[in-house]
Amino acid sequence: MITLKDKIIELHETIINETGGIQGIIDEGMLESALAAPFITFDGKDLYPTIIEKAARLGYGIACNHAFIDGNKRTGAVSMNIFLEYNNFILVFEDDDIANIFLKIAKHQANYDDLLNWINNHLE
Repeated sequence: MITLKDKIIELHETIINETGGIQGIIDEGMLESALAAPFITFDGKDLYPTIIEKAARLGYGIACNHAFIDGNKRTGAVSMNIFLEYNNFILVFEDDDIANIFLKIAKHQANYDDLLNWINNHLE
């Protein structure tokens, strides 16, 4: 059975092959943490109950956890967008728009809430 982790690793490899960079995972635990975070529950309730919140947490976690040698921001952004599209949400943005929010995340100038707001402002 193919897991979410398998698909994200495959996506990361594709991104690196197409846009450049170094392949590989630095920390599988950090990758697993980023992938699990959107689906965490507490006292039987989802901490990220909506698809949009889950998508923001996925993108943010992948970008921030630095599980890959290279391409964490790109993998986070693309993973987030694919997750949204799979769930019938369409983002409308210029490449610079999404690049800027993920650069801010990587520099700790933006957080999960900022990314959530960004998504809400770019939904079709």
